[in-house]
Amino acid sequence: MGKRMSRLTPRLIDFIKKQHLFFVATAMKDGHINLSPKGLDSLKVIDENRVIWLNLTGSGNETATHLMHNERMTIMFCAFEGPPMILRLYGLAKAYHQYDEVWEENIGLFPDMIGARQLINMQIELVQISCGFGVPLMDYKQQRQELVEWAEGQGDEGLRKYREKKNTISLDGHTTNILDKTKP
Repeated sequence: MGKRMSRLTPRLIDFIKKQHLFFVATAMKDGHINLSPKGLDSLKVIDENRVIWLNLTGSGNETATHLMHNERMTIMFCAFEGPPMILRLYGLAKAYHQYDEVWEENIGLFPDMIGARQLINMQIELVQISCGFGVPLMDYKQQRQELVEWAEGQGDEGLRKYREKKNTISLDGHTTNILDKTKP
């Protein structure tokens, strides 16, 4: 049932583009594992071995913090409609902020969203497909807009204050460097 590959195929790239939801997992050597669902128009396939996704302001900042200490990341997609499949991308990733050159080079790939906080650039080392027979069929209605609307309501200054309060220390007590314009 399972299959491993070193890169994405055109069929898998097409599958990714049709997904409304993906999951991101990261972990440091010690501490909690982070697993986050992501939606909106926030992931782009750059080529057969690279994806980049836009990390929006949220209640924590675990993914970017973990990546400062351990670049391993897994992204998972599930077919909730159509033929069953689970697609996992394993690789190394880095988080880039608005003051980084990589941000400037890639932010134009995404719709303009005021809550944009980091770009996560992942180099894919392993692609794994599994059956997905146990994943339920579900009907897609729409993307939620609450996060975007909340960020718009905060404005730039409100988001800066929120990040200062909620995004500067990780769940395990590590500094996130989100407000620091120097490299960690």
